[in-house]
Amino acid sequence: MTAEYDYDLIVIGAGSGGVRAGRIAAGFGARVAVIEENRPGGTCVIRGCVPKKLLVYGASIGGDLEDAAGFGWSVDKAVHDWPALITAKDRELDRLESIYRNLLASAGAELVAGRGKIVGPHQVSVNGREISGETILVATGGTPNIPDIPGLRQYAITSTQALDLDNLPDRIIVYGAGYIALEFAGIFNGFGSEVHLVYRGDLPLRGFDDDIRQHMAEALANRGIHIHHGETVTAVRQDKKRLAVELSDSQVILSDQVLAATGRVPNTQGLGLETAGVKMTDREAICVDNNSRTNINSIFAVGDVTDRINLTPVAIAEGHAFADTLFGQKPRQANHKNVASAVFSQPPVASVGQTEDEARREHGELDVYESRFKPMKNTLSGRNERTYMKMIVVSSSQKIVGIHMVGSDSAEIMQGLAIAVNMGATKEDFDAVIGIHPTAAEEFVTMRTKRQD
Repeated sequence: MTAEYDYDLIVIGAGSGGVRAGRIAAGFGARVAVIEENRPGGTCVIRGCVPKKLLVYGASIGGDLEDAAGFGWSVDKAVHDWPALITAKDRELDRLESIYRNLLASAGAELVAGRGKIVGPHQVSVNGREISGETILVATGGTPNIPDIPGLRQYAITSTQALDLDNLPDRIIVYGAGYIALEFAGIFNGFGSEVHLVYRGDLPLRGFDDDIRQHMAEALANRGIHIHHGETVTAVRQDKKRLAVELSDSQVILSDQVLAATGRVPNTQGLGLETAGVKMTDREAICVDNNSRTNINSIFAVGDVTDRINLTPVAIAEGHAFADTLFGQKPRQANHKNVASAVFSQPPVASVGQTEDEARREHGELDVYESRFKPMKNTLSGRNERTYMKMIVVSSSQKIVGIHMVGSDSAEIMQGLAIAVNMGATKEDFDAVIGIHPTAAEEFVTMRTKRQD
């Protein structure tokens, strides 16, 4: 660290990864500036994980009310106040934003409001002035990607707008089949909207295990979501007070809203990266090595902007490892292996390790264990929904390389299982554990019969 520059570290982006890197570096004594053009907290806290999960909680109560009669409850017609929920959600986001501001301030990092643009290997322009830093870290995350389809960009909303709608739509079309699409389809369905889920593939959740995808497609339909698989949106136009959405099969659906949940792209536009000579991928993500360093020695990048594993905890881990390495004299790299993930759909999905196809390509012969069952709650609620679990084991070593689940509490269960998978647990290790009864999680330690292909 040297007085040759205004700062030892300039971070562009005050999301989860940028804030973690900035405050850890400042804690090591570095002079840190964190530049943010919107609200500190980034996508996850302000426009993604947190507000979405709050809406998921709210929507799931609708299902609980439906289930209540089977347990002897007589619930009068429930009425939901959507604006009240949005107000409560915004109040919580204000609280979290304040926490993020305080985290930086208490660590000694300076928060600079404005849009940062790299103008040299050590220089960043913000608010019409130029500041210098020995090291620059780009942590600007991702941004929604809307395909160039007639009327779609004009009329569709993104996940950001979906979190702030003034009124709950009576009917909504969700275009996409990834995390965001399924989560918002469940949210609006849970609150009583008529939901049409449109995606071009045969199954949702590309990249997940195929059995999980199949089970999830059936679960969505059983929840009352209208599935239009193998279809694309070809045009959107205004039709009086509604939107007319044309599909590739020539069907036209009238809807109050269209949510374009068609993926996200790295947020690299207008950052001056090309001028600085930073190497990019064909998806305009920043190329980095295992230490998050770009081809320019003084410029680094973490999080979704690098398009490695686009999950908030991964961005945090990358930011922390970056700060430890450069400013804490504790060289280390973020772990990108066996990263557990969850889709907060209804029902939720969770996974750690390899899919069956990935495991078979790498390891050859496998032992696959499965369990399909009606959760105890559904025996009285009358809900026709089954939980699905899958464990993938390498035949020769009996090492567990993949665990997947669709069902209630899957994300909470998977967090503990991820520890075991990362420690190299074998099927024998799981078999030796006595389960907690009665729970769904105990199924993972009582699986004894291999699937017969």
